[in-house]
Amino acid sequence: MIRWYAVFTHPHGETRALEHLLRQGYSAYLPRYRTRVSHARRRHVVLRPLFPRYLFAGIDRASMRWRPILSTFGVADVVRAGDEPAAVPSQIVATIRAREEAGDFDRLNPQQLLHLGELVRVTTGAFEDMVGMLVELRDQDRIVVLLEWLGRAVRAQLRAEAVVAA
Repeated sequence: MIRWYAVFTHPHGETRALEHLLRQGYSAYLPRYRTRVSHARRRHVVLRPLFPRYLFAGIDRASMRWRPILSTFGVADVVRAGDEPAAVPSQIVATIRAREEAGDFDRLNPQQLLHLGELVRVTTGAFEDMVGMLVELRDQDRIVVLLEWLGRAVRAQLRAEAVVAA
């Protein structure tokens, strides 16, 4: 019977560890979400790890040893309770997998999390950490926030990714 264990990886080594674990015959699962990133004025949809630096390895303890995982490229350690790896309930892994397939973790449209009239906090840029009211949803990437700045209400057009609900 396969039991799941959490594997701690080197920074940005999740996919490398996944490939090497699969090559060694282990079952492995790396939960991911889709998001949009900007690079050189182009927007791309990329897959990112849901739990940075962690993935799950499925091991049949009756026929497989877990210690070779520690010397796998990309792996830093296995989450343990004492000297033995700590098992993750298979129901948790199945639920994460089902939610990933349904797209519940995807961050493709940040506007779907925002509602007109709610307070938002700016997370990047010149207005970082300022709180304002969301007054307009322009297109799929842009929003307008009413900020209190120097004693006046100022309308600021921002990227939707630059704000979170306050």
